[in-house]
Amino acid sequence: MYPHERSLVKRLADAPFALIGVNSDDSPEKVRAVAERENITWRSFFDGGRIGGPIATRWGVRGWPTIYVIDAKGVIRYEGVREEAMDAAVDALLAELERG
Repeated sequence: MYPHERSLVKRLADAPFALIGVNSDDSPEKVRAVAERENITWRSFFDGGRIGGPIATRWGVRGWPTIYVIDAKGVIRYEGVREEAMDAAVDALLAELERG
């Protein structure tokens, strides 16, 4: 998913948009290595090296990847969308913001 995420971040660089990742790799060092290798430029948090880490637990994540698209008020509006469906979800929320 990294190539798609990179393109989304690039396309929306000037929009009110943020991509935030949560990573459950074995160690913070492994997370940093993946971020460097995959050119991850957005915030990505280490969640303790397990699926039951504190972030995943709080957000009800049961497996990776789990995708939430959250609106400007912090409400989960879409879940599990990927690729074109993710783009459409984000674009729809940005359009709502523009309409006010």
